[in-house]
Amino acid sequence: MLVYVVTKDKQPLMPCTPVIARLLLKQERVKVKRRKPFTIQLLYETTKYKQDLELAVDTGSGKLATAVRTEQDEIVYLSEVAVRNDITGKMTERRTKRRSRRHRKTRYRKPRFDNRRNLKRKNRFSPTMQSKIHSHVKEIEYIKSILPITRIILETGQFNPHRMKNPALANPNIRHWGYQKGPNYGYENTRAMVLDRDNHQCQYCHGKRKDRHLEVHHIVFRSQGGSDDAKNLITLCHTCHQALHKGKIRLDLEGMEKGTLKYATQMNSIRKQLLRRYPEAIETYGYITKANRLAMDLPKEHYIDACVIATEGRPFTINSLLYRKKCVSAGDFQQYHGKRSEIRQATGKIMGFRKYDKVRYFGKYYFIKGRMSTGYAVLMDINGDTVKFSDMPWGFKTPKLERMERIQARSTWMVMSEEVTPNIV
Repeated sequence: MLVYVVTKDKQPLMPCTPVIARLLLKQERVKVKRRKPFTIQLLYETTKYKQDLELAVDTGSGKLATAVRTEQDEIVYLSEVAVRNDITGKMTERRTKRRSRRHRKTRYRKPRFDNRRNLKRKNRFSPTMQSKIHSHVKEIEYIKSILPITRIILETGQFNPHRMKNPALANPNIRHWGYQKGPNYGYENTRAMVLDRDNHQCQYCHGKRKDRHLEVHHIVFRSQGGSDDAKNLITLCHTCHQALHKGKIRLDLEGMEKGTLKYATQMNSIRKQLLRRYPEAIETYGYITKANRLAMDLPKEHYIDACVIATEGRPFTINSLLYRKKCVSAGDFQQYHGKRSEIRQATGKIMGFRKYDKVRYFGKYYFIKGRMSTGYAVLMDINGDTVKFSDMPWGFKTPKLERMERIQARSTWMVMSEEVTPNIV
């Protein structure tokens, strides 16, 4: 495998073999800059000879993969990054706790609506989209800091959510007017369309209750992720609507959850922002990558797609470990816990360890998922799954912090490496 090299002024050079790195370390001519991936920094001046390296990025809303190839179609860097999709839930939880705390401990304050300046800012993205775009940019810039990249290829996706929602638009006879006359064409809003679709009649009692007050009901409740699409809406009278929410009656209908097209929408935004930040990048598409991968008879993996993008369908050799990364939050922001938030949460170190620290325990590498003030810990793998030690002897079933060795301090991503098949023919 390779060792990455940077100059005295932190400019990237071509990687070297572990033998050369070991000799330079023994002669004290270099120092270790980073442990994973292993990177050394020269302590003396040298020439800045570089070869042409090409960086391929397989963009994604859930995972992204990168591969760097040389002119000899040799992969010298390979990574797969899992981006965050938990920001919306965390912000909702934070908002709930904040409102509860203010209700308990502060006086009533009249709501103000003139301090929403951030919502009116141009080119504003939601926190989720900011995190996803930042994950792509961070990985690209990191690779450029350890390898002299001369060209970037981005596999992006252009999605048409309107056509994905209504496949009938593929018909040429419908396409020319279908984009202008949607399902709500001629109606004030979706509610008016649903009422007209149901003939202004309750779909449960069919007017037998003689309640003229009609309401539109979500089949899959909005609190359970129900969509505002017409497929998830039904007309009910006020009496039936109230009885339904009280559990007195029941509807045997299948609704629709929201967010089925949110990843397609996110990919459109990610593509636009990456091309704006890297205007010199070359753009390619998924159907080209798929055709090349099937022609080479390769399995469907994100890092395999990145290699195929980098070599443009030619055979390649992998001379790098696969670095699996997972983006995590920068710190622990919960300060208290308990029924009334009366217990102080330990956000600092416990016996020298913090959450998400990478540790070595009985010869294997894990990440700290939770710590106890009594000196015990809960460990997890790179995917966030809790590791069980039930097969260990008595006294070792719950890991102790004193038996662990900290390998890497907490960062904004967790990193693990593994070997992959070296030759793809």
